[in-house]
Amino acid sequence: MYYSFMTMKQSDDQIRAQIFKALSDESRLAIIRTLYVSGKELSCGEVGEKCNIVKTTASYHFKTLREAGLTATRKDSRTKYVSLREDTFQTYLPGFLETL
Repeated sequence: MYYSFMTMKQSDDQIRAQIFKALSDESRLAIIRTLYVSGKELSCGEVGEKCNIVKTTASYHFKTLREAGLTATRKDSRTKYVSLREDTFQTYLPGFLETL
């Protein structure tokens, strides 16, 4: 029982570290802010345009945010849409989005 508790805590710490790493870049913070202010999902192109980020760089940032569990991506035909995973923010960073 003690072992599973420690494994769970270690996993939470790994998740937190990944989240903080993802948020340590100004461009990724701008992406999060843009999505939060919009209040809805946006196409990756819209987000890149609003944040003044070129497509290849934006793709890297979207991947980093998605892997940290901060955003979700869905594809509709040839367009990718990105949205915030507010549940992750509420669990690991309560109140953070409101500071943006």
